Amino acid sequence: MHWTLALGSLAVGVVVGLTGMGGGALMTPMLVLFFHVSPLAAVSSDLVASAVMKPVGSAVHLRNGTVRLDLVRWLCLGSVPAAFGGVLIERALGHGSNVQTLVQHALGIALVVAAAGLFVRAYLRLAERARNRDGSREADPVGPPELRVRPLPTVAVGIVGGVVVGMTSVGSGSLIIIALMFLYPTLRASELVGTDLVQAVPLVASAALGHILFGDFKLGLTGSMLVGAIPGAYVGAKLSTRLPSALIRRALAFVLLASALKMFNVASSTTGVVLVAVVAVAPVVWMVLRRLHGFSALPWREPRADLRKPRAPLDQR
Repeated sequence: MHWTLALGSLAVGVVVGLTGMGGGALMTPMLVLFFHVSPLAAVSSDLVASAVMKPVGSAVHLRNGTVRLDLVRWLCLGSVPAAFGGVLIERALGHGSNVQTLVQHALGIALVVAAAGLFVRAYLRLAERARNRDGSREADPVGPPELRVRPLPTVAVGIVGGVVVGMTSVGSGSLIIIALMFLYPTLRASELVGTDLVQAVPLVASAALGHILFGDFKLGLTGSMLVGAIPGAYVGAKLSTRLPSALIRRALAFVLLASALKMFNVASSTTGVVLVAVVAVAPVVWMVLRRLHGFSALPWREPRADLRKPRAPLDQR
């Protein structure tokens, strides 16, 4: 039992419980950068651990009826074979240092996409808030919303996401959910998350099976991860109603970007300069976007709802 790894996995599990994302995007880089696990072994072990954990959140959404099973079917038609195929692509490349470098760089690209995806999701939420405020957003339908399914683009998203997840373990909660946002902008947030979680179960299971058969799966490594990650996810879910998830997502994006730079073997000095530049520029960009949508540049300066008692009508004063 690797207790230090279990503690690290506990921290990752808390983030996953708080935000619903960041499992593979945090766990795999942690294994590579801090525990010096080879990239292929890190991907293999993380995927098997995810295959154990994914069904838990999916069951909740299925019970609540927040899953578009029609979209899940089309996504899985592409993602399940593609995830297994992603493992076979790595297998065909061999097990030498070249394939380890390839996996590491592919993981870096996936992390950059995941960090960008967090920004895109935040912006889409901001735009939705503006529509709600202005009354330009259509009311949510009663019962299952009308949605025109687009089979070919949906299968294509599944294929791309499946290959990425099979090769890097990153993407089931970031790449695919962003693609769904653009393909189906009328999906409600709960349905978006629920659909993504449920489609990720067979996707991750397929990738995990491929890595058990052809990858570099380490049972002891996976066991240590689960010992920490499962209670961490539970604690994070309990804290999710008390802590500002938006702030945590921003910190998560920062960590993902830093991890991506290290996956490309960027020098520490250069990494520091890039991260400082992001910290300086990103808040300014976000304040400009808030102003363009009619909000205060600083969220704590937004006028709060008037909680005082309503004033009496003029004829009763």
